[in-house]
Amino acid sequence: MHDDLSRLLAFLDRSGLSRRSFLGGAAAAGAAALALPAGQARAQTPNKGGILRMGLGGGETTDSLDPGVSDSPAPFSVGRQWGDTIVNVMPDGSIEPRLAESFSANDDGTVWTFNIRQGVKFHDGTDMTVDDVAQTFRRHSDENSKSGALGIMKGIAGIEVQGNAVVFTLSTGNADLPYLLSDYHLIVQPNGGMDKPDAAIGTGAYRLTAAEPGVRYAFEKNPNDWDPARGHYDGVELLIINDNTARTAALQSGQVDLINRVDPKVAKLLGRAPGVLIKNVSGRGHYVFIMHANTAPFDNKDLRLALKYAINRQEMVDKILDGFGGIGNDIPINAAYPRR
Repeated sequence: MHDDLSRLLAFLDRSGLSRRSFLGGAAAAGAAALALPAGQARAQTPNKGGILRMGLGGGETTDSLDPGVSDSPAPFSVGRQWGDTIVNVMPDGSIEPRLAESFSANDDGTVWTFNIRQGVKFHDGTDMTVDDVAQTFRRHSDENSKSGALGIMKGIAGIEVQGNAVVFTLSTGNADLPYLLSDYHLIVQPNGGMDKPDAAIGTGAYRLTAAEPGVRYAFEKNPNDWDPARGHYDGVELLIINDNTARTAALQSGQVDLINRVDPKVAKLLGRAPGVLIKNVSGRGHYVFIMHANTAPFDNKDLRLALKYAINRQEMVDKILDGFGGIGNDIPINAAYPRR
């Protein structure tokens, strides 16, 4: 069973719906649960065709297709279907070039050069250019865009186009810039999304065909996808099912193939149901106890350390999350973060 599941997760990685993409908005306390019918985990190689149906919690009627304002699991997953970033962070913490074929930095990490892939087409048939990539980052640098990636962009002092490369000049050196630029808000769009940020036109494995925020999203395979190692389905359908019980029932009845946000209280029971597998995967989400270090009494370092030492983190994982989580730290927070 473990080998079958590993093959399926590898398949999802190649199909344009990576485990990190699917779980990224659903993770909690450094872990997330994935449920799927076991019958899909049998093939050694991907079977082409069919519609992947996902039941997702974390969607609202107010959700936008503008990736800059994505802030919950449903719009996060929607964006990953139709769009690409210039790089991705892999499950092992390494950086995978995507719309950027390669990248390099100067010795002090203040100038980064990303060589942009050529021959990539947007869903509307136009060619993706290096200017589209540069404009994407310029848009998310503009405070008027209200982009969730604005904080990431604040350390970038300049964005220039040099031939087929985008060159970032930083105010201070940063060895982690490629990790930051993998952020799911930073999907490359025509003219950077300056004209119509919610058009959902990108370079992803699937093209949007229907959007009912808070209800349903539908996608068809992109025939001009630049990456042949993904997009094996004919289409993808995302159903917004915010109620935990209804989402679980939809999986058990076969209405959907995948669900997110499996409740830790029922995960083990659900895993005993015929044809259902549960996968616990470390994600970047985590629970925190916020202490304002500039406000008394939390401005006292000894007090902050005492509170950290007083918390039985393992007991919280065992009793509150029923084991579906991991113990967090300050740096790195959990295994999903790269170690320095």
